[in-house]
Amino acid sequence: MIVYGNSISPFVRKVLAFAHEKGIAITLEAAGLGGGSPEFYEASPFKKMPAFRDPGADDGRDFTISDSTAIIAYLDTKFPEPNLIPASAVDRARVIWFEEFADTIVVGAFGKIFFNRFVAPKFMKREGDLAAADAAEANEVPPILDYLEAHIPESGFLVGDRLTLADIAVASPFVNLMHCGSAVDAARWPKTAAYVAAILARPSFAAMVAAESAVVAAMA
Repeated sequence: MIVYGNSISPFVRKVLAFAHEKGIAITLEAAGLGGGSPEFYEASPFKKMPAFRDPGADDGRDFTISDSTAIIAYLDTKFPEPNLIPASAVDRARVIWFEEFADTIVVGAFGKIFFNRFVAPKFMKREGDLAAADAAEANEVPPILDYLEAHIPESGFLVGDRLTLADIAVASPFVNLMHCGSAVDAARWPKTAAYVAAILARPSFAAMVAAESAVVAAMA
């Protein structure tokens, strides 16, 4: 199975970490950021990453899809164990909420910082809107961290006292914040800082984040 994209995207990173936790073998093919193979464009007609291809789908033909949530739904259904999306109504709903919270609210805020401080100058070779990045960091990020600080259980997992998609989805965008030189203030948000560090230290994230950080350091 192939994922098209670049793990510097929080959505690609989420899919790769999810697959790793499930024990699913995935090949990452570079795509996005203005490039990609014809196979990528076939799998993602709007050129968004991640895209996905399973050459061993049940009907004997390639199955292609894009969007991280759709890819994860496919993987979780095809490989139901270990269960990272709970079956119970309450826990399943909470996992779906946290994934949506991560994909829209967290990425929406962190993305303004990452795009303007990193993507625009490094990939697009133009100055980013630093005022927009500063405003997001000052006004949009603190409420997100306040929310997490109030809702992270003592177990260190957001739902069901065990690792789920909720933790993978929420932790992933924090890597992009780190690539911009920003970190969670552990004095103000100690539970959140410890939570993010613990999830990103898991093998599903650690090597990937280290490789990204090396690339970011070289670009700097």
